[in-house]
Amino acid sequence: MQTQPGSSTEQLPTYTKSQLALRNGQDRDEIWVAYQGLIYDVSRSRLWQRGNHYEHWAGQDLTRELDEDAPHNANVFDKFSVIGRLG
Repeated sequence: MQTQPGSSTEQLPTYTKSQLALRNGQDRDEIWVAYQGLIYDVSRSRLWQRGNHYEHWAGQDLTRELDEDAPHNANVFDKFSVIGRLG
């Protein structure tokens, strides 16, 4: 998990599910997903460029989906910046 230098997750802005849904890669350049209460910017990932990655869609909280049936673990988010918290 990457955060800005000198910041902690408590200092991150909080976004609603509605605000997260707007960052789905369709109407804006921002592509965000939430996992375990944190929001990650996955815009630079070639795997998320169209706003989806296999059966997962950006702009959503993917916690349950990933915990139940993803072929990888939570470390997949380590290379992406945390830009907020899901409130």
